[in-house]
Amino acid sequence: MMPLQPQTAGLPSGTFGGRRRHAAVNPTRLLDAPHRLGFFAGGSLLALLALWWGGALVARAAGLVVPWEVTPTTAHALAFVFGFMPLFFVGFLFTAGPRWLGLPEVPARRLLLPVGLMVLGVAAALVGFHTSSAMAALGLAAVSVGFGLATGLFGLMVLESPAADRDHARLVLVGCGVIVAALWAAAVAVAIGHDAAARATAHGALWGGFGLVFATVAHRMIPFFTAAALPSMDAWKPRALLGLLALLVAVQAPFAVAEALLGGRVPAGVSALRAAIELPGGALLLWLALRWGLVQSLKLRLLAMLHMGFFWLGVAFTLGGVSHALMSLTEGQVSLGLAPLHAFTMGYLGSTLLAMATRVACGHSGRALVADNWAWAMFWALQAGIAARVAAALLPAGAGTPLTLFAAQCWLAAMGAWALRYGPWFLQRRVDGRAG
Repeated sequence: MMPLQPQTAGLPSGTFGGRRRHAAVNPTRLLDAPHRLGFFAGGSLLALLALWWGGALVARAAGLVVPWEVTPTTAHALAFVFGFMPLFFVGFLFTAGPRWLGLPEVPARRLLLPVGLMVLGVAAALVGFHTSSAMAALGLAAVSVGFGLATGLFGLMVLESPAADRDHARLVLVGCGVIVAALWAAAVAVAIGHDAAARATAHGALWGGFGLVFATVAHRMIPFFTAAALPSMDAWKPRALLGLLALLVAVQAPFAVAEALLGGRVPAGVSALRAAIELPGGALLLWLALRWGLVQSLKLRLLAMLHMGFFWLGVAFTLGGVSHALMSLTEGQVSLGLAPLHAFTMGYLGSTLLAMATRVACGHSGRALVADNWAWAMFWALQAGIAARVAAALLPAGAGTPLTLFAAQCWLAAMGAWALRYGPWFLQRRVDGRAG
């Protein structure tokens, strides 16, 4: 793994601060390394989806009629859960995975078919959400086939690995398998017009798939990066903690699926049980964020971005625990609405994705591993959007619309700026002259 400290020594002439002034853009560079292909595709779709949903919200606020073949709520859930994160997973897993597993690097050309299917599938699904539910279902199926191929390849790597420690890779593989299954279920649900089931697949994948993968990677990477950058901190990551984190996140999946299928009308006892898991879980996660060095990480922006992302997981669990406790006491009449969900999705998943993608973009392009003023501004634009969206969910129906629109603008600004800033790097040579 690369250290977190800036590295500019040994850079070729024609660079300034680790950056080539006028590097040539060449699309074939996407095949130089898996992260280039996966991150470029994922970043492009992330920006596109932010623009699409921001436009839909503005149209709704302006009273404009937009045709929908799949309900907007379901389309939003499916697009933002399955539309870009699998592509970032492909870029990350086939970059870090071989190192974890002690295997040779994977040629990016081997990932062309999976990535191509996912990109085409997302495009078809977006069009289908407005024109044809059958097209939307076919698009989701194409994404499932593409990500299924990538997951199968990663599974073969796990089986072939000579590494003694494969626990993280195995848990990641389980999470990816859950995502593939959820994608197929989503395609079927959209094809038969079962709106609640389609939303349920997205909620199940969020916790049992994406949440599991993110928690597993956090256990492996956050202590390592922190200890490498801050010698006063130890890389504390006991094996039991990995199992606890995985269980704490994955156990939310069946609850989330049930809530989606029942429209939130779950028995009081079920809400009470979920609150009994989330409240102590939130306390544990907030403590863990401090134990792993949240306060100390603020000295280094790029490291702080990763720690602050993990902090949102503790916030999401705490808000969820309060919400479900209220639901159990009021027979479902009072809750915190979508506040816990957006703290988890925009806060934890979004912030962590931005932090990790920025780190990989910098380190694997031969640049200094730092978050400059532009990266820092993008991150704080995202934080403003998260805070606004969580606050909007706590307000009465309709009263939070201005905050929701502001949150969408912040999301678009942060993710669009990331794609514009870092996307060209994946089309250029490394500035240090190395391969990859």
